[in-house]
Amino acid sequence: MVRKADAIKRAIVATRRSNVEYVNLRFADLAGRWHQVTIPISNFGPHIFNTGVVFDGSSVAGFTRLESGDLRLVPDPDVYFVEEMDSIRAASFICNCFEADTGKPFSRDPRLVTEKAEQFLAATGIADKAFFMPELEFNLFDDIEILGSSSPTGYAITSGEAGLDPGSRIKAFPWLGDKRGYHAVPPGDRWWALRCAMVSAMEAAGIPVKYSHHEVGSAGQCEIEIRPGTPKRTADHILIGKYLIKVTAAEEDVVATFIPKPLYGQPGNGMHFHQYLMKKGKNIFHRRSGYGNLSRIALCYIGGLLKHGRALLAFTCASTNSYRRLVPGFEAPTCLVYAIGNRSAAVRIPKGMGLARQARIEFRPSDASANPYLAIAAMLLAGIDGIINDVDPEKEGFGPYDLDVFSLGDLERKGLQPVPYSLEEAVDALRQDRAFLLKGGVFTEDLIETYIEMKTKEVREISRHPHPFEIERYLDC
Repeated sequence: MVRKADAIKRAIVATRRSNVEYVNLRFADLAGRWHQVTIPISNFGPHIFNTGVVFDGSSVAGFTRLESGDLRLVPDPDVYFVEEMDSIRAASFICNCFEADTGKPFSRDPRLVTEKAEQFLAATGIADKAFFMPELEFNLFDDIEILGSSSPTGYAITSGEAGLDPGSRIKAFPWLGDKRGYHAVPPGDRWWALRCAMVSAMEAAGIPVKYSHHEVGSAGQCEIEIRPGTPKRTADHILIGKYLIKVTAAEEDVVATFIPKPLYGQPGNGMHFHQYLMKKGKNIFHRRSGYGNLSRIALCYIGGLLKHGRALLAFTCASTNSYRRLVPGFEAPTCLVYAIGNRSAAVRIPKGMGLARQARIEFRPSDASANPYLAIAAMLLAGIDGIINDVDPEKEGFGPYDLDVFSLGDLERKGLQPVPYSLEEAVDALRQDRAFLLKGGVFTEDLIETYIEMKTKEVREISRHPHPFEIERYLDC
């Protein structure tokens, strides 16, 4: 309690010294979208951290029912940043949600799920801490026009970088062309300065950035990679980072989008997660000998990820659009296999892992449509399950496959476990395979059922809307 009181005091002093006028209290719904309540600095004090602010949880996706809607927002004094918009300075705090009457932690609060996953890992004795390092991939477009209002029937994307505009004007030379954007330099890369502004905003908010660069896609596809952090802190950084990327782009009248597959025939946007476990200051994924310089624990962790992979994707690839990205030919995995340095594998082991501090694995199917708190917690629990049950990925038939899986013929691929073809398939897999998520009370049956219901509704709503390609294909029927 003394430590919490000190943290609250530091947060209040630092906030007032920042000369802010308002304080934003932000939280994520079950889908991973941010919401906020704003209070004037005059009403900001210790009581906000102790009693919080009551809000209507029934109006938030996946939270409470109408007849029992009240929840309480309590800010985390250790997680905030200062921002300025339209000449107004505000401090934005990330919050936890509690039941308004009992004061108990709200079981459907995604951030609470990540906290419980961290606690469960420590309780198993396997490791003290887990670390995750996400790659944020996104597109920068000059404009996006939605065609149709009450029932959208199409969209038009303008990208001067790729010549995607009404007059096919290319605004910079050399033109990046098809899939030629990887690590491009200006003037072909039009967005270098804007990415630098994004990185500066992220670092000012306390997010440690590893690097940024132009990605393969010619239509303004970019990547900003965040340095490793613990599960809850990494999920916080993802939401803050996505927000700052969008805001910085909007200030320049540019659209930043993390949608997994905005353009047919172009590479999609993933959110790959590098991950490893530490115990007593030692990376327990490392071993000097063995496949990929990985320990038995690391290989079993991989086994857990792949064994539960189809259910896992309901959280890590949480949109119907996600599965338009998971197709052959675009460095996105289509089979649940692992290998060293292989970007066609669901789990890639980066090369050059000889040093203990470098040892890690990369889960590649995931994308930014995921709620990062739920996705990270689910991945960690799948890995823990693999370790506890000694799941050998080689014996389970998950590889290693040190070749391009896309180059295999249909007969050769028959023995491989494919990723789900759709969000509906992933949700069906989650219905059948959820026991690993319930260990340690990290996820609850209620949360999982609510999530399944929410995603099933999304699938049905989208499947009932006419698709632009259907109009092209069937208009003359």
